[in-house]
Amino acid sequence: MTTVIPKFQISAATHPGHLSLKVADLEQQTKFYTETIGLTLLKQTNWTSVLGVDKEILLVLKKVENPLPVSKKTGLFHVAFLLPTRKDLGNALIHYLTNKAPLIGASDHGYSEALYLNDPEGNGIEVYSDKPRKLWDIRSDGEIVGITIELDGDDLIESADGKWQGFPKESSIGHVHLKVADLKQTEDFYTEVLGLDLKTNYGNQAKFFAAGDYHHHIGSNIWLGRNTPAMLENDLGLDYYTFSVSSEKEIARIEQHWQEMAVSYQNESSSSLLICDPNGIKIKIQVEKS
Repeated sequence: MTTVIPKFQISAATHPGHLSLKVADLEQQTKFYTETIGLTLLKQTNWTSVLGVDKEILLVLKKVENPLPVSKKTGLFHVAFLLPTRKDLGNALIHYLTNKAPLIGASDHGYSEALYLNDPEGNGIEVYSDKPRKLWDIRSDGEIVGITIELDGDDLIESADGKWQGFPKESSIGHVHLKVADLKQTEDFYTEVLGLDLKTNYGNQAKFFAAGDYHHHIGSNIWLGRNTPAMLENDLGLDYYTFSVSSEKEIARIEQHWQEMAVSYQNESSSSLLICDPNGIKIKIQVEKS
């Protein structure tokens, strides 16, 4: 009789926590993410800026000495900031248009509406809000199908109240979209090692993954090409990103799974694990602070 071993699944409550970027001009980047994008500066030193909403850390900027020239490597495609309501996204759009922010696109994805920008050092940014779940195209097998059509900006602006004060409380990082070297290896890692579900499969171009019933917490694509080299320590861009889990018990469960799979990782503490995906991207799994 064959024993069927259940697939490891990370807790459905798991979600992205914060993201860290390596930057060349800390002052310029800090000013951009606060004055233009909408984050709040929580703490700053000569080498780092910690930004977020209320007291919640969402972005850490780290100054890099002697940064390498920007080149085509794996790393961040965009970090996606999720706003609580469509009204908030409308306020953001008005702010971006008024202040001539570097908007590069705006899309309706079926399950969300999104604005796209680049920061001064070329890092991609998405600012979005989700549509009600009853409008999502959720298939019987759990796939959540997205679309990409033109955003109705006028209608979005109609939803705003014009009271922009930066990102509102309860804003978060909704997902992180990555540039990867190999989609098959990426899928194996995020489904088998991390225990996420494949939510949308764009064949040989992109794959989206999530914990629980969300449309995606991780996006991945090979639009730069296959076998893209990994970033080096002095490359600008993504340093690491985090997943937040609910308890040290979940950390222990994940660690046991990794030990059984014999994968390489670091135990930073009873509440934090560090692992690299097949693209050289660092991921920290941490207990969510209450």
